[in-house]
This record gives sequence, structure tokens and C-alpha cells, in this order.
Amino acid sequence: MGIDVETEITIERPRREVAAYVADPDNATEWYANIESVEWKSPKPLAVGSRLEFVAHFLGRTISYTYEVKENDDAERFVMATTDGPMQMETTYSWSDAPAQKTRMRLRNRGEPSGFSTLFTPIMSRAVRRANEKDLRRLKEILERGPESQME
Repeated sequence: MGIDVETEITIERPRREVAAYVADPDNATEWYANIESVEWKSPKPLAVGSRLEFVAHFLGRTISYTYEVKENDDAERFVMATTDGPMQMETTYSWSDAPAQKTRMRLRNRGEPSGFSTLFTPIMSRAVRRANEKDLRRLKEILERGPESQME
């Protein structure tokens, strides 16, 4: 049994704007509460195959893992998967238009804990869901304030 958590939020901004902000790894520390740093392991700009090292705090531990971009479909879908770290994880962002220039964003995390960690999969799934819901609320708050607040 693995982790498979999907969360969703509607943001009052156009889809392309939301997707551009979310798919830029340099913004991750601003809206993800648990991500401490992101280091580019590949040259910019972001493309399929780009590698990024993340350092995060999760369930009381500091973890480091490298994501590789698997898909980057112009403001519709963005997928990264770990290439190393404590467990195999795939993160998928997808965006669709909602009425009145709003965006419906989905965030999905799927992973397979290994070894002793498999015993804690239900706890990890709940923690991922809570963290994702909190992060999406923060993202909504940042983007709905508008571009001028992102320059601060």
C-alpha cells in the first residue's frame, strides 16, 4: 500500500498565471511551508529532464531529495518524480479553467515508502494531505493578492 493523495483548490487567477508560478521551482519555498530550499542541479530554464534538489522538513525530520521533471505541458500539467531520497515520490500539478477567469488546481502526491517506513504509510498519507491543503491555501492567498505582492 502506497501513498496517493490528491488535493484541489480554486484560485481567482487565470490558469496560465497560476501554472507559471507553481511550475517555477524558485517559488516553492514561498508557498510550501515544509520546503526549506531548492537547488538547481541542471541549467535553467526548466525543461523535461531538469533536476532539482529539495530540502524539506516533514514529520519532524529534515529530508533531502532530488526531483526530475517528467512532464511540462504548457499550463495544463507538470510532473516531477524523485530520483533519490527516502522514498520514491511523484508530484503532479494540473490546472484547468474554472468560470470567471479562475483556475482549478489539483496537486497529487503518489509514492511508495520502503523498508520500515511502510508501517507508517497511513500516518504519512494523512500528514501529506494536511500539508498539501495548507500549502494550497497559502498559494491561493499569495496569487490572489496579485503580482505586486510577489515582488516583495
